[in-house]
This record gives sequence, structure tokens and C-alpha cells, in this order.
Amino acid sequence: MEDSCNERLDFGKMGYGCKHYRRRCRIRAPCCNEVFDCRHCHNEATSSLHNVFDRHELVRNDVKQVICSVCDTEQPVARVCTNCGVNMGEYFCEVCKFYDDDLDKGQFHCDDCGICRVGGNENFFHCNRCGNFPARLRTFTFLPSLFGSCYSVSLRNNHSCVENSMRHHCPICYEIEETIMPDDLRYKKVWILCNDCNDTTEVFFHIIGQKCRHCESYNTRMIAPPVLP
Repeated sequence: MEDSCNERLDFGKMGYGCKHYRRRCRIRAPCCNEVFDCRHCHNEATSSLHNVFDRHELVRNDVKQVICSVCDTEQPVARVCTNCGVNMGEYFCEVCKFYDDDLDKGQFHCDDCGICRVGGNENFFHCNRCGNFPARLRTFTFLPSLFGSCYSVSLRNNHSCVENSMRHHCPICYEIEETIMPDDLRYKKVWILCNDCNDTTEVFFHIIGQKCRHCESYNTRMIAPPVLP
């Protein structure tokens, strides 16, 4: 009986999803009531809308409804589908409303950061004194009262703390906003790997730098587009 239950939970694992995540559910965006595979798919679609006033980004914490990709049942956010009984995500975070079937990423939720990270909880520590999120980004990363950031354990006793650095204004953000890209590059998209949260996302190219859509860091590098299995 236990084996049968486990088989049901694992049904369809890694068989559904999008170019961003392998998962067995889609999300209903509360901002526009449309269904997307993930928040990155939503943001890519809405950021290219013809009417600039219709462009917007999804607040991941606001997601309330998901649709099982196996049986197409819409339901409140949860790990297991209420209809067919499959895990809609092998990794599931109720706080971030985040699903992912690919556990090789080593996902974990940091309560102090307020977001899910990858790379294995055992490989990171949270420093409450310093951080890499400027104050003007905290409203976009939904960390209004949290401070600090996660760092590799190799830096536990080997990094320089900059106290309350999250309260400082970010010159990179201001320079990007002031530097308008030429028309032939304004809508060019590139894939990036974030050196802070290790997330892979597709963003608009900018000569100054590319911002991670997951943790909002500019510590990123361009990579080749991912190849789906």
C-alpha cells in the first residue's frame, strides 16, 4: 500500500513544466487572473505587452490558486493535488508558493532572507549584519523588515560585514535606469545565472548589468539558454 501511494505521488515527476522549472502545476496570477507555468513565464509575457501601462510583475507570495498539470484541477496552493493525489512539486515552499521537481538544485527556504535559495542549506549561512539588497529593492523583493543575506559557509569567518548595507541606495540601479538602451537592443533578452542564489532566468539585456529576477542581485553572468529534457 505504501509503495502504491509513493508511486502515485511520484507520477509525472519531471514530465511537466516550462523552460524555467520542472513542476506538475501551473499558477493562476492574482494580478491578471491568467494562468501561467510559473511567475517567470508571467513576467516575460506581461513585460512585452504593447500597452506599457498593462505591464506588471507577479508577486509570488500573492498566488492563491494552482492548476494540477496532471488532472487539470484548480485548487488552493498545496503540495499534493486534492483530486489525483500527485506531488505538484517534489520541492514545495508554502511561504514562496514555489514548486520544483528538480531536487538536484538543493532548494531551501531561508526564513531570514524571506526567499527560497538553491545550493543546499548546509552550504550557506545567514549573516544578519550585512546583505546585498539595497533598501530601494526591498519593496520589490518583499523583505520590508528583514536584514542580512546568505553566504557560502566558506565565508563564515572570512568576509567583511557591511552593517545595514540593505539600507543603502544602489548606484547600479540608478545608473541602469538612467542609461536607455538603443532601439535595436531595447528588447533583446539573454539568459543569466545568478552567482548569489544560483537561479537561472531570462531577462532583458542591459549594458550596465543584468538583474536576477529571483533575488534581485546584479551579481550575475550571461549563459547559454537551458536545454530541456
